[in-house]
Amino acid sequence: MHSSFHSHSNKSQPLILPLADETATLALGEKIAKILRPGLVIFLRGDLGVGKTTLTRGILRAMGHPGKVKSPTYNLVEIYKFSRLYLYHFDFYRFDDPLEWEEAGFRDYFNADTICIIEWPEKAGKLIPEADITISFQFTQLGREICIQAGTETGKQCLQHW
Repeated sequence: MHSSFHSHSNKSQPLILPLADETATLALGEKIAKILRPGLVIFLRGDLGVGKTTLTRGILRAMGHPGKVKSPTYNLVEIYKFSRLYLYHFDFYRFDDPLEWEEAGFRDYFNADTICIIEWPEKAGKLIPEADITISFQFTQLGREICIQAGTETGKQCLQHW
């Protein structure tokens, strides 16, 4: 018997949510923090100013980071350490060539003990690992809307706890 719920693809059905304002974005970040685990790669996609860094701030606050969270646009990466877990917040907006990712030495940051959140992943081309979860932001008439989708089996398992 074939069930339409089983798919050979790792892509899950997208979860689409409205985000009215910054408070809603921070709250969503807190909710996402609860399903994260070491080894995840998360892509944040969307235009400038749509809320990618704000969402990351919500995630970091929920994980216990008390300090300021700034966009890594100029440093390329901000590093946050939680006991034995490292969370790397990347921003590749300024990359002109995907090889810049390779030259920056970021490959080692992606491992089983880290969570990597990446803004502008398309700027690194196919060099970066596949996203376990992709969160896409879009401006709407009422504010913003996000689409959360798993890209791997690990991502699917995380989103099951949503």
